[in-house]
Amino acid sequence: MSRRDEKIVEMIAEAKRLNLDISDDLITKVVIGLGPSVYNKDSESVACSQAKELETVRENFLKKKLGLTLDDAELTAAIKEVCEQLGSSNKSKKRVHIYALLAMKFDKTAVYDA
Repeated sequence: MSRRDEKIVEMIAEAKRLNLDISDDLITKVVIGLGPSVYNKDSESVACSQAKELETVRENFLKKKLGLTLDDAELTAAIKEVCEQLGSSNKSKKRVHIYALLAMKFDKTAVYDA
């Protein structure tokens, strides 16, 4: 099994453990889309309590990748909502899950169909 396949299996298992309603297919596509960043402990997680992290997700994912044009407050609120969905006791919120849940929330999963 390749390193990427191992990461996909790990992210699917964690999504199931957290009772997240994310398809295995979407998790696979998000892992592939994130590229090498999923192998770095620092970049594979999002620190939801840090404003700079939320800004990075908002600017680089929601605006650039998903093409959203809502105001910053709405986008940041959506990120915080997803962070809460992942649980306050979950100290390691994976970027894969956050991106997948945000893509689902904004009905933009098609960006991963290319």
